Amino acid sequence: MRFFAALLVLMHHSEAIKYKNGLPNLEWLGLFKNGNNAVTFFFVLSGFLITYLLLKESFKTETISIKTFYIKRMLRIWPLYFLLVLIGAILLPFAFHVLKVDYTMPYTFGQTWFYFLFFLPGLVTFFFGHHLLEPLWSIGVEEVFYLIWAPLFKGLKHRILIVLLSVIAIKILLTLLSMYAIHSELFAYVVSIFQFESMAIGGLGAYFLFYHGEKLQRLALFKKPVQAVVYFTLAMYLIFHANIDNAIWNIVFKTPVVSALFINFLFLHLILDVSSVDSGILKIKSRLLSTFGEISYGIYMYHMLVIFALILFLKKYLVQINPVLSNIVFYIVVIPAVLLVSYLSKKYFENYFLNLKGKLEKRSAQSKLEKTS
Repeated sequence: MRFFAALLVLMHHSEAIKYKNGLPNLEWLGLFKNGNNAVTFFFVLSGFLITYLLLKESFKTETISIKTFYIKRMLRIWPLYFLLVLIGAILLPFAFHVLKVDYTMPYTFGQTWFYFLFFLPGLVTFFFGHHLLEPLWSIGVEEVFYLIWAPLFKGLKHRILIVLLSVIAIKILLTLLSMYAIHSELFAYVVSIFQFESMAIGGLGAYFLFYHGEKLQRLALFKKPVQAVVYFTLAMYLIFHANIDNAIWNIVFKTPVVSALFINFLFLHLILDVSSVDSGILKIKSRLLSTFGEISYGIYMYHMLVIFALILFLKKYLVQINPVLSNIVFYIVVIPAVLLVSYLSKKYFENYFLNLKGKLEKRSAQSKLEKTS
């Protein structure tokens, strides 16, 4: 599921960049404009996984090791994040200047380093416009969430359900304030990108699964007829959300605040179906897809750079051929290229830090076992 979400982001940015460069594109189709929806899915999934792991740790050890939690997150997120900052904010501008590439960076490293360093890359987009490191905004949101969530969870672990519901309620309030009371573009932008309510909704799913998982198989909400309705609704939304405009559709999918929460809960339903319901309609079990899922972080992080490079070299050929063929050729080239770069990054760069993470987990488990003994 991570792979498919990353693929939707890749498609979204591919079409936007092709459109900007005057190439044949499918930018007008809703299916190719799901970047934000895919990131929302990532947020729900992240909240689900992190909350479940913390619940599991709290149950086994009666505490939360915040230090271990932070180190594990750092080893997974930071290496690739800062590598992309190095490439996109320092090396590429230098290379563009030396090679006289016809592309002007919208910012300098001196103007933006502190945004990247303190995990606020979304503000780079707000202040300087679209850029090659734009996908990093969601990584910044994740990092802020991790920073807050572990100590909050540890301090209020017996009231975690109230915390989850409070996060959703606070986000609703802030959204309404940004719409009707606080007329500030920056405030509205920050409220919109910090989708902690998506993570809290994922956390609600984790809470239910951890404490009431045995009921999941029996609930009517997770029987096949309801699953079919959920999948159909999600498919219609993802395919046509940018191409349908009528009263019923707008009430369901475009009502402020309510529709966004509805989509979040549909994503949560999908996650629970696939991961925990024995009789689920959708069963994704494939070694190849699992491999793609393992490199999905790289797909998400590298895809903009790969798309830009390929368009830089292929533009003059893509504009000369039939539009349909142009789109087909583009994806035949770009998807394998992104997969290859991501695979190599995972194998020769990320795995070094993931192995350190694995050693840390073993050491932490051994230490807890010794304390218990």
